[in-house]
Order: sequence, then C-alpha cells, then structure tokens
Amino acid sequence: MTSGALQGSAALVTGGSRGIGAATVVALAQAGADVAVAYSSRGAEADTVADAARQHGVRAVTLQADLADTAAAASLVSRTIEELGRIDVVVNNGGINRDGLAVRMSDDDWTQVIAVDLTAAFAVCRAALKAMLRARQGRIVNVSSVAGVMGNPGQSNYSAAKAGLIGLTKSLAREVGTRGITVNAVAPGFIDTEMTRTLPEAARAAAVTATPMQRLGTADEVAQAIVFLASPAASYITGHVLQVDGGLGA
Repeated sequence: MTSGALQGSAALVTGGSRGIGAATVVALAQAGADVAVAYSSRGAEADTVADAARQHGVRAVTLQADLADTAAAASLVSRTIEELGRIDVVVNNGGINRDGLAVRMSDDDWTQVIAVDLTAAFAVCRAALKAMLRARQGRIVNVSSVAGVMGNPGQSNYSAAKAGLIGLTKSLAREVGTRGITVNAVAPGFIDTEMTRTLPEAARAAAVTATPMQRLGTADEVAQAIVFLASPAASYITGHVLQVDGGLGA
C-alpha cells in the first residue's frame, strides 16, 4: 500500500494485539493512519503492537474491551474518537473459536462464538456508522473467513458467525453507500497465525495440500488486502468479499 494513503485518518482495529489484527495495525500505520488497538486480555502484546505502529510516525493507543459485552464493544468507537479525535476506518477482526462437532457442541460454545465473532462486530458497526454518516465518509472492513463462505466440519458456530459477517457486510453496504461509506469483508484461508500453529502437523499439511498455492498465507498478506479496502484506491468497491486464501475457495 502506498505510504501516506491514509494520512490524517484514524482507524479502530479489534483483535489488534496479535495475528492478522496486529499486522493490520502496523500496515495501517505504514499508510499514515492513527490507530486504536483494541484487545480483550493481552495488554502487553497490544502495547508492543502500538509501539510498532508509532515507529511509523503516527499516534497509537490501546483500548481494552470484552467483545462478548455488546456495550463494551460499542464503546470502542466513542473511546477511539475521544483518543484520536475521529474515526474513519473500522476493522472488525476480533474473534474466538470453540471448535467441535455440532452434535457435541454446548450451548455456551455456540453462544460465545456468535457473541464475539458476529454480534460484537454489529455493535461496533452500528456505533461507528453514526459518526461516519455525519461525516459522510468512512470505511468498514469485516474479517470473515473461507469457513464462512464454504463451511468447515467441526466449526458450525465459527462458520455461522463468519457467514453472518458476510451478510452484515452486504446489507450495510446497501444501507450506507449513498453517504460515501464503503463496507467490505476479507475472507482469509489458512493463515500462518497462532491459531493454525496449534493444529496437528497432519492438519496443517492437509491445509497446504488443499490450497492451490501450496502454502499457508501470512498475516501481512491479509493486512495488505484490508488496508487496500480501507484506502481511497478502493473508493468504488463496497459489499465485496475479498478472499485471501491462496485459491482455496476457487
């Protein structure tokens, strides 16, 4: 992404303390955006990410919130505006997984994943759109997954939440397009992050085999796609789901 493409803007990234979120924070900073790094429990890691962002000459703050609490999730928007003076970009990346076969899945495992991965994103979008509608401009990027496009055994809760994000993205794009606001999603495939590193080696090998490019993606590759969708270069793209998956969903 061109350096300075987001100069003067302010961005909120949920789940910003590690993985795709952390890479996105740094990529946004490289593009010139001030950044609010939202996290749930990894404060030290969030501080490290914020420090990395500041190396690019931007302001960076950390904001703690439990995304399972809808009010706390929504408050991230007002807190970003309070700290950075405005909000131009929202990246809904925060999420959890509680994998298991549907017939054995507990109500709590279903409810928690839907609450954090989908309902929190809705709450953040709803709050952010109030400011963006007044400003008549803004960018929202929701981080879905190929699991939300294709489904994945053992992840009915996660896949449902990520599919829900796609529906949310497309509906919001239609609601706010006339106000200069774009709403898009990225759908990563198998990305080399902490989550995939905990998979058994056989499962990681199977993921690589299933991917036409025959490798896992990197968090930076997803982050660059997110920053593109947040940039002026994507001003006529809205309601789109950009699959960053090495061809897995082809």
